Amino acid sequence: MKLQQLRYLVEVARSGLNVSDAAETLFTSQPGVSKQIRMLEDELGVVVFERSGKRLTAVTEPGRLVLDIAGRILQEVANIKRVGEEYAGGDSGSLSVAATHTQARYALPAVIKRFIGRYPDVRLSMHQGSPAQVAEWTLKGEADIAIAAESLDRYPQLLMLPCHQWGHSVIAPEGHPILKEDGVTLAALARWPLITYDPAFAGRPLIDRAFERARLEPNIALTAIDADVIKTYVSLGLGLGIIAGMACDPARDQGLQARDVSRLFGLNTTRIGLRRGTCLRRFEYGFIELFAPHLSKHVVDRAMEGAGGEDVYQL
Repeated sequence: MKLQQLRYLVEVARSGLNVSDAAETLFTSQPGVSKQIRMLEDELGVVVFERSGKRLTAVTEPGRLVLDIAGRILQEVANIKRVGEEYAGGDSGSLSVAATHTQARYALPAVIKRFIGRYPDVRLSMHQGSPAQVAEWTLKGEADIAIAAESLDRYPQLLMLPCHQWGHSVIAPEGHPILKEDGVTLAALARWPLITYDPAFAGRPLIDRAFERARLEPNIALTAIDADVIKTYVSLGLGLGIIAGMACDPARDQGLQARDVSRLFGLNTTRIGLRRGTCLRRFEYGFIELFAPHLSKHVVDRAMEGAGGEDVYQL
């Protein structure tokens, strides 16, 4: 039995049983992956994947147990490497952070500046993507830390720790009639074309649910994944924008005005995601605490040991 074979098993399962996709991710050939999986199955005396011809169609019952154990073994191998890096390199190494666009653009810059000042020998890289991409990169080990406003409940392998709460704001060109109202209402917003986030981003489900509860049909004229793009189209007069409050910057948003509408849509929670069972390095604890001061090493370790993400700290 080889670690390489376990990696092949796990990656094939992650790739939805698509051996070609797994081979591409692993930078090897599809026949090579299939051969190694067959060899491991022969050695174990059990079938891990059911087949129809050359296609893998399902994971067998013993296969699920094998995959679970293989995942834990690979995680512990990664942890051994991390321990070596921790004690050999001290506060040097590399840190990869995956975040959604809003978090990367508005929540992280000040944190990253402080982190680089504190850990100058750590090579920091940033990945920006959808919540699903952020989760997948972290699960695959391509990112060490995930940051997103969405809970990512579909990924139980990630420990999600609550960091900050924030609300939405509506933005409009200066002089827009809605800015003259005493209080912005859902009914008032529903009368105008709206420009807001793609359904997968930045608390969009809260926006949709608020209109549904009020039995109103919003006129979503345009969606985007980036608040700056939304601002651009609002400036062109194409509609009102609904964006994360943290994305409003009076100094830069010339010609636009914002109104806080948190009371209409409720609060969103930004979370940090970590692979369960990961051995964290000192500078990773440092980054987490810079981003969310309440998430000390002790708190994070408790959560990793099973105290639970949401129970560790109630915002």
